[in-house]
Amino acid sequence: MASRKILVLGSGGREHALALRLLASPSVREVIVVPGNAGTARPPASLSEKVLRNASGSPLDVARAERPDLVVIGPEQPLCDGLADALAAEGHLVFGPSRAAARLEGSKAFMKEFATRHGIPTARHVVVSQPSELDAALATFSAPPVVKADGLCAGKGVLVAPDHESARRAALAMLSGESFGDAGRTVVLEERIEGQEASIHAICDGERYVLLPAAQDHKRIFDGDAGPNTGGMGTYAPAPLVTEALARVIEERIVRPTFRGMAAEGTPFRGTLFAGLMITSAGEPMLLEFNVRFGDPETQVLMETLDGDFAEALVGAARGALAPDAVVASNRHALCVVVAASGYPGTPRTGDVITGLEEAEAVPGVRVYHAGTRLEGGRVLTAGGRVLGVTASASALDVAHERAYAAVARLRFEGMQFRRDIGTRALTSPRA
Repeated sequence: MASRKILVLGSGGREHALALRLLASPSVREVIVVPGNAGTARPPASLSEKVLRNASGSPLDVARAERPDLVVIGPEQPLCDGLADALAAEGHLVFGPSRAAARLEGSKAFMKEFATRHGIPTARHVVVSQPSELDAALATFSAPPVVKADGLCAGKGVLVAPDHESARRAALAMLSGESFGDAGRTVVLEERIEGQEASIHAICDGERYVLLPAAQDHKRIFDGDAGPNTGGMGTYAPAPLVTEALARVIEERIVRPTFRGMAAEGTPFRGTLFAGLMITSAGEPMLLEFNVRFGDPETQVLMETLDGDFAEALVGAARGALAPDAVVASNRHALCVVVAASGYPGTPRTGDVITGLEEAEAVPGVRVYHAGTRLEGGRVLTAGGRVLGVTASASALDVAHERAYAAVARLRFEGMQFRRDIGTRALTSPRA
């Protein structure tokens, strides 16, 4: 019987996808999103018997007023700031790691040192906190290293340097605070690894965990992986790059040692762990980074490829009693094309009217997830860099690809930009 009220914190495409998947759960009657966006203001027609709405105010104040059965924290910043701890201290059931466990994402230096301690395969690294240490550290790399700001930078604090001098300049700008403020005052220099990236998510209750289908993101703004990094321009799942055999290797070498290591260090992990991996040409998985929440836009495709009561899974994880079969992978494929505003990933243009939303969702198997949108006078306007995540599901990836791009073609707003090659690597691969 649908009786649960769930509070989702965040305003992006990830939160819209989580909200709709939770609302579709048999055990849920109402989902409240704080602060939400234009898409989370009301339920879709298919779920009109349930309640989906936005609320304003601080997360703690809204939780006190609404007394939800579960609070789901979407973005990384509040997790790293300790919001899960604050909510739990007031008696709320929370899906999301503690501040101590969130250090896996909040500090790249901590993550690298944790991986080294627990034998998790990752690239060689050097941590630098003073400009005077930089030249000696750079000299230990025969090839130009990857330069990473230690703290949270909304997915933009990483430079794959073309040469040592570029790496030096980028690191100095971070260390001085010129780039990324305090988040860059410690820098991680990392050996560059070649290969293909993959995104692995696992829901964990501190001990037990469930692996979700592998996804593959497209981080750069332009086709062919050209241009600057973004928060993600599109993704698809399951990624054929991660075979069943490789998934077992990833679980054994990366996922299980991480959860065991966190528990052994007194910071058990409850929530979603998102491992960003590089799969080398030899087929070996190497850890690039950890995120302590669902990815964006990975969530948009993952929510389309899971069966089961999703809310029951998150409640079980939050209680420390996750059922291993709470959610299972379906036989569906999903592909998401992010439609971004003009100027993104720099300074995005906002305030433009979006048209064609109903027409796009009329394409079979398509859901348009809102991210940077807002309602004004009954119209939907752009309100951020990544505006929409046009997501299609089907029994095969090529059909999902066709549907997603057919839906994108029906959308309009001034300056809209999107990649036209999402998923083409998988579609042209012999494994696909």
